Amino acid sequence: MRKLVTTLTTALSAVALLAVSAGTATAYPPTPPDRSTASQQLAELTVRSEGSMNGYDRDRFPHWSSQSGSCDTRETVLKRDGSEVNVGSDCYPTSGSWYSVYDQQWVQDPSEVHIDHMVPLAESWRSGTASWSDSKRENFANDLDSQQLIAVSGTSNMDKSDSDPAEWKPSNTGYHCIYARGWINVKHKWGLSIDSAEKTALSNMLGSC
Repeated sequence: MRKLVTTLTTALSAVALLAVSAGTATAYPPTPPDRSTASQQLAELTVRSEGSMNGYDRDRFPHWSSQSGSCDTRETVLKRDGSEVNVGSDCYPTSGSWYSVYDQQWVQDPSEVHIDHMVPLAESWRSGTASWSDSKRENFANDLDSQQLIAVSGTSNMDKSDSDPAEWKPSNTGYHCIYARGWINVKHKWGLSIDSAEKTALSNMLGSC
């Protein structure tokens, strides 16, 4: 027990030190379930080949939706994930900085910050959202209650495109554990499927936790 407490204390201290030294936001997306829960969720996901892209259009996923006051979903995430963010009356940031955990880069210009859908919209279409109503797809595309939305650099987001973890992983290997846990939780929450290569990649990434 003493060894476990010491290990946990050391780990938490390291996380706190990293947050202070990096100057990252105090909120960020909700913390994903732990490794054990993620492993259980992964085992519960339906494994099948990806569906086609027939009929896909980003407009079938209305975003960004209005949230509170004059803020839409994108502006809400910019405020949440940034450091020392100030906004105007229209809720758009007038100053601030954003740390992209995917590639460990700081972004100073809000127009260059991308709000990544952790499970890309096109990937979700191939995994089950093709059969949903546009209203349900809108809820998915604007989900602030899971790990689905995160502010990252435009470079990393464009590099990721609509890839799943078998095809793309953050260059920041230290984020692989959280990335896998978040991806699994989003797919589990929304009842989306995974393919076999994706499952293998996620299982390997959980091994880095």
